[in-house]
Amino acid sequence: MAAELFRRGLRDHGRALLGWCAGAAAYVLFLCAIYPSIGGSADIEEVIRNLPDAVKGFFGLGAVDLTSGSGFVDTELFSIVLPLLAIALGIGSGARILAGEEESGRLELLLAYPLRRRSATLAKGAAVGVELLVLALVMLVALAAAGLVFGLDLPFGHLVGGVLGVGLLGVLHGWLALALGAAVPNRGLAIGVAAAFAGVGYLIGGLFSLASWLEPFRFLSSFWWVGQSPLSSGVTWRHLAVVAAVALALLLAASLLFERRDVETP
Repeated sequence: MAAELFRRGLRDHGRALLGWCAGAAAYVLFLCAIYPSIGGSADIEEVIRNLPDAVKGFFGLGAVDLTSGSGFVDTELFSIVLPLLAIALGIGSGARILAGEEESGRLELLLAYPLRRRSATLAKGAAVGVELLVLALVMLVALAAAGLVFGLDLPFGHLVGGVLGVGLLGVLHGWLALALGAAVPNRGLAIGVAAAFAGVGYLIGGLFSLASWLEPFRFLSSFWWVGQSPLSSGVTWRHLAVVAAVALALLLAASLLFERRDVETP
């Protein structure tokens, strides 16, 4: 029964996932196609040097060389665009499968399965995780292909670590939305709180180096844990392990919360 719920979770969102993957791949290829026109440009370097420190810190411009392939991809894709895509997909899917189904009256179909709520939640959550894995793999293939075609010279090991970090961001926020939806039958609340957590994390990750009072709070930023310049600086694998462990804890919490809560029916 759990395997059937897992398959249904993937099948029900299959067309939407295909659209997300196609859009992400197209955007990656389009952005990377711009690089040959600015690679090695002294004018770009001068513009970046003249930017305020707050702007450079917020967008991760101070730690990378935008005229290099790795620096360009870090700034244009890994700093915000790819994480935003993964987080948006994760939150939408996580909020949809419990809170969304309960609000729409479709949750009775899930509860009709001869399966404990805990197992059903884990199966549905696993489907969300696989969605993010597929998106991350598409990003990896698109970036590797773009690197070869447009001469970005992207280090493959760093690329794998960076894409893995993006995927973990999506899973973390997706399972957070799932846990919120398991606790409260309100899809809007699950989306709003998870999105706010992502927004605050991005602000802290971009500005803690400029505002000393934010320094102690950097551990609350999921963006700080995965790193915002993975191609230029690499990733810290133990940090990614921490993000994965927190995400798994949220999924387990969701399964326990949903099992113990009274479910509303229309």
